[in-house]
Amino acid sequence: MSQATLRVPIKPGYFTIPDDHAAAPEVICTRCEDCGEYFFPQRLVCAKCLSRNTKEARVPARGTLYAYTWVHMPLFGSMKMEHMEGYGVGQIDLPEGPRLQVPLAGKRDDYTIGMPLTGELEGLREENGQEVVIIRFKPAGS
Repeated sequence: MSQATLRVPIKPGYFTIPDDHAAAPEVICTRCEDCGEYFFPQRLVCAKCLSRNTKEARVPARGTLYAYTWVHMPLFGSMKMEHMEGYGVGQIDLPEGPRLQVPLAGKRDDYTIGMPLTGELEGLREENGQEVVIIRFKPAGS
């Protein structure tokens, strides 16, 4: 896919799409301005102190693998052959506190509980001249 193709999220409001295709995305969370708690996905009311004084907070897509499993079905919404063999799903703990459930890149043997991971964008398909992307995580440093 060319660098000029516009990338759009499969669903807005969950992660950023940097203009630089080599840059890492950020996870879009909510931070409570009163107690400091972070939430993902975004929410209007803090679940810890019930404050409505919340604000969008973008955090780097990195964390620790809490748990994972492997799904032996094609990745939802993908038209790529490499996604037809199945994919991993991991629960990732962000340093700020939220736990994400997201697809994993690579093979099952690439993962162990507690390992550091980083996020990346993965194209699923082309739609109306745009690349539809998701965020997925991979072992840090790979």
